[in-house]
Amino acid sequence: MSTYKNLKTLVARLRDDLNNPTKPVSLVLIYAYNRTGKTRLSMEFKDAGKRKNKKNPTGTPDTLYFNAFTEDLFVWENDLEGDSVRRLQLNEKSSFFNAMTELALDETIAQYLSRYADFDFDFTYKEVEQGEETFFKPDFVSFRKGDQTNIKVSRGEQNIFIWCVFMAICERMLDGHQSYQGKKYLYIDDPISSLDDNNAISVACDLAKLLRRAATRKDGAGALAPIKVIFSSHHALFFNVMCNEVGRKVDDSPTVAHKRYFLHRPSSDGTYTLQPTEDTPFFHHVATLAELQLAADLNKGKLYTFHFNALRSIMEKTASFFGHSSMAFCLKALDTEEDRALFNRALNLLSHGAYAIHEPTEMGEDNKALFRRILREFITRFEFALPIVVPTPPPAPALAPAPQESPAQ
Repeated sequence: MSTYKNLKTLVARLRDDLNNPTKPVSLVLIYAYNRTGKTRLSMEFKDAGKRKNKKNPTGTPDTLYFNAFTEDLFVWENDLEGDSVRRLQLNEKSSFFNAMTELALDETIAQYLSRYADFDFDFTYKEVEQGEETFFKPDFVSFRKGDQTNIKVSRGEQNIFIWCVFMAICERMLDGHQSYQGKKYLYIDDPISSLDDNNAISVACDLAKLLRRAATRKDGAGALAPIKVIFSSHHALFFNVMCNEVGRKVDDSPTVAHKRYFLHRPSSDGTYTLQPTEDTPFFHHVATLAELQLAADLNKGKLYTFHFNALRSIMEKTASFFGHSSMAFCLKALDTEEDRALFNRALNLLSHGAYAIHEPTEMGEDNKALFRRILREFITRFEFALPIVVPTPPPAPALAPAPQESPAQ
């Protein structure tokens, strides 16, 4: 674990990772809890890339980024007077939109959006003067669905639309479009705010595919010219899927050289710690356990059937960590044969599919109680040291009935 006295020194470390001449990596994955400073870190990284120095005497920005500031470039105009012409207004002062007209993004945005949502969009453009230059930039975007026009979409739908705009811009950047010739880095911070887990998995898989393309990008002469990427998130499931998707070998493509870190701010004095997780690969599953504890919270949590799949996956990896071939090893640690049989049946019956998040279904009350019992027993028996920011799980009921098998779909 390394300690950094401020964001500037932390950014220097991350840029060194991406440009190490002896052991370069194309991608850095960072897991951090909310309020750690991920957004501030992304802005410091961006600012470092436009400071004038020997390597960049003109101060040309070298980073294309996505974070909370990107989302804030889109603001709703709800037509409070007429209550009919609702639209998403774009900040015309931002250079983010300067090249959108010539990029012809509509088709690419629509392709991404169709994977996550079922509404359509229309951009309206206008001329904007910035200094001595005039740009033809998007003024606002309106949404429609079927025969309904100028509809108001939800906050989650709004965010997924903004994310699709960014993904489309990234596609042009990787294509080598003239507007992005000076960009060397992508910095993506928490792209899944206000998204459900179903869309989170889909977004993670699509993003991993894009980042794999960035890492293997070639220039016009066929030489390797990767775009280096930093990705950060507080969402354990999303981060875990990203690690799995980026780390696996796809067809004949080379694996992506990357590093994984846990970022933490131990106090309020501006100090940060960065812990490599390659040395502790089990960390990702501890983070997922923390996420499951939050979902199991009686007051604030919401349990879906796919959470059984996540818990089973962690049990299987725990068994593998101890050299055993199945999760039966974890179940043997329970006190009674009755619990071992009940938990085994539940985990086998209620978990299916790679992630089991398509069309997520909330658990019934009986299965919620059963899930909480299994989770509590598992964490207690194996003495997992979960982060202190995770609330203590509520006491489990004495006994939960066996799960009811769902009807065939």
